[in-house]
Amino acid sequence: MSEHSLFDLTEALLAAARKAGAEAADAIAVDGRAVSIDVRAGALEQAERAEGVEIGLRVLIGGRQACVSASDVSARTMGDMAERAVAMARLAPEDPYAGLAAPEDLATSWDISVFELEDFAEDPASQALERDALEAEAAALSVAGVAQVQSASASFTRRRVHFAATNGFSGGYGRSSRSISAVAISGEGLGMERDWAAESRTFQADLPAAAEIGRLAGERAVSRAAPRRPKTGSYPILFDERISGSLISHLLAAINGSAISRGASWLRDAMETQVLPAGMSLIEEPHRPRISGSRPFDAEGLPTSRRVIVEDGVLKSWTLDLATARKLGLQSTANAGRGPSSPPVPGVGNVTLTPGLASREDLLREMGTGLLITSFIGATINANTGDYSRGASGFWVENGEILYPVNECTVAGNLHDILRRIIPANDARAHLSHLVPSLLVEGLTLAGE
Repeated sequence: MSEHSLFDLTEALLAAARKAGAEAADAIAVDGRAVSIDVRAGALEQAERAEGVEIGLRVLIGGRQACVSASDVSARTMGDMAERAVAMARLAPEDPYAGLAAPEDLATSWDISVFELEDFAEDPASQALERDALEAEAAALSVAGVAQVQSASASFTRRRVHFAATNGFSGGYGRSSRSISAVAISGEGLGMERDWAAESRTFQADLPAAAEIGRLAGERAVSRAAPRRPKTGSYPILFDERISGSLISHLLAAINGSAISRGASWLRDAMETQVLPAGMSLIEEPHRPRISGSRPFDAEGLPTSRRVIVEDGVLKSWTLDLATARKLGLQSTANAGRGPSSPPVPGVGNVTLTPGLASREDLLREMGTGLLITSFIGATINANTGDYSRGASGFWVENGEILYPVNECTVAGNLHDILRRIIPANDARAHLSHLVPSLLVEGLTLAGE
């Protein structure tokens, strides 16, 4: 379906909403298709293809709102949707903070081409995806010590979205993604260990070779063979770049307007206080080209821009949509996101954490004796206090050298303290939406044997 057709759908939804009695409304139309291929033991195991159009409508009546969605785009369905949404809104509890953006605040012009969100090359055939998956599997199996490959996959998605509202906003864009992944297993029986590798890019031409991805999965699985449990105690912990972003994700969740407006956040009283080490900043950058979290405007039609979340270690901004901003007496940070069946909620796209000067190997030498974590299992995070506990596996380090793999251990602390003590490496991968390098934290509690 063309962008023009999505525009027509949103305009038809708004017209139906007005006819049904809505005072204000916004609409979304999404056209997507996805192909995923899984192989195992050199043969096709599963092939999936999904495509279709979804539409969503939110109506507002006197501070009350309701959302409805459908996958049928007939005029009759849209009329029924509008009538149902209006009936629901009249029975909904009043929300004084719900409402559309003021017309003067809306994004009015943008050049979507500079964002490079969609690869206009021909969609890959399912046979090409299968070849990539088979190549990744074969490369993983070629690594000495790999017993089997649990799965190897390749996929492609293309999605176009259009937003419109009765305040005059109308805009849309497309996205594409090409991915390859592999999960390898080393050892036999109770001695089996598993690890993975995966890559995803907006443009197919930027994706690494399938063999490279499979080989990395195999090497990681073999390196985990014969793990031990570490000694219980307090040690420096190095969070590998593969999982270090989870620490920053906990911070981002804690400053989300939904949590702050409810008072359910361990950072609820932290504005203008230190949350990261001095000299470190966390910046939202929604205009990076070819990156999955980029966009010219948010789901409420507000223009996006570079935003300082943390500056020199000090928290400077919550993450807000219109409703949470109004509840807090602030301005939206243009971070609204939504799907066809739900109202807008705040969320963060691209963020960049200030990198360090040292490499990961430099930090390993600096930590001396401790744990390098490469994967997590489960999590217990207290949203109100920041208490943190996660099952972990990785590698034991002594005198700055990796000695052996470890598993069945738990690392614990409090996020207030953890985040204020992080020491960053310089190994963040530039194609990721969250640019977070490996992070060293001194003196965390490690529970092993």
